[in-house]
Amino acid sequence: MPQAPESTQSDLQSDPLAHPSVEQIPFAELHTKERIELSTADGWILVITRYKPIPQAFSQPIFGAPILLVHGFAQNRRAWTSGEFVRNMLFFGADLYVLELRGHGKSSRSLQQRRSREAGTPPPHDLDYDWDIDSYFLYDLPAAVAKVREVSGHDKIFYCGHSMGGMLGYGYAGMHGHELAGLITIGAASDLGKGSLFLQLASRSSLFFPAVDLALAVASTLRLSFWQAYAVARGVLGQESGPRPDAWQWRFIPMDLILRRLERLLTDERYAHLTRVAPYLTVLVNPERTKEADLRWLLKEGSDREPRKVLEQFGRWVRENALICYRTGYDFKRSFDQITLPTAVIFGDRDWLAGIDATRSIYYGARSDYLLWRPVKGNSHIELTMGRDLRQICYDIKNLIEYARAHSQQAPSLPRRDP
Repeated sequence: MPQAPESTQSDLQSDPLAHPSVEQIPFAELHTKERIELSTADGWILVITRYKPIPQAFSQPIFGAPILLVHGFAQNRRAWTSGEFVRNMLFFGADLYVLELRGHGKSSRSLQQRRSREAGTPPPHDLDYDWDIDSYFLYDLPAAVAKVREVSGHDKIFYCGHSMGGMLGYGYAGMHGHELAGLITIGAASDLGKGSLFLQLASRSSLFFPAVDLALAVASTLRLSFWQAYAVARGVLGQESGPRPDAWQWRFIPMDLILRRLERLLTDERYAHLTRVAPYLTVLVNPERTKEADLRWLLKEGSDREPRKVLEQFGRWVRENALICYRTGYDFKRSFDQITLPTAVIFGDRDWLAGIDATRSIYYGARSDYLLWRPVKGNSHIELTMGRDLRQICYDIKNLIEYARAHSQQAPSLPRRDP
């Protein structure tokens, strides 16, 4: 086994009872980093950033346990790296694989275009923001889980998802639980919209999307000649002449631009004001439970565009009180009772997206012998993976992994062996 860094190991050898805190170990001494590329069945190239733990002289109770981390709506790897989540899990010895879903972070559209030019092959058919949540579930997750199993050498891996990533995890654990050693969800609703009047109303504002489409069509036609505009109008109205109506539809939500603008507006004075009103009003993030620098970094670097189809599918889930893969008809909720692996459902007690009401059904539906369902006091949605209270969340994850290792017939910490 490789030796721990000399500075850390010598200090510990001089005092065998010493056990450093996570802050005492430089981040660079806890891991090596690598980029892993993988291909999905429908032609996307996705990127996983691996943080491989370096053995230390002190105890690392879950050393080598492979964990696939899956981000949420409009996010990327920064959801896990803006705070100290990765560092805390490496301190325990976890082997982390941070997946970025199609169109997010390093799994960008530009990467697909570059690889297509190099290979002389056409790009993915849905490259122009034409994918939905089903695409993540049917293609991205299976490819990522298979790749982590291959690279790590483990038959079963641990799955940890935040928000949308956790919701996808519910479905994956119900269908492919034999590939997982444990499931952890953070801020992931099993009844999206339950207990949230805002989401209920937003999901029913379907007239908003056609209105935006119409505005785009009008703005575009004003730049054309009268006769061209007339032809376009006939096309938008469903006549034979003019372009197809969907040519004028908005295709994505520019969350990256929106949140970067918000970061520029979030001055020190305004952040202090948000902190003062936090006890009375919390919207997605509680500034009392985050570091200002971490939140700014997440807003600036941690978001990407999300397709319209993803938002529309979320709206349909809320309206129908459902979690369904519509392409196949697979119902996540009906398969909750197929989830028997160790499971932890962690949420903020001030989270109006995935609070106690919105996570209740997975707690009562799963049949896991080890089933943790608990709130994190004072937390909303975003800070669960990068706020001041994430250390207790990391301990919950560590405890689940230790239980899974102790009670599984084939300990997930042991790599596969060829016959």
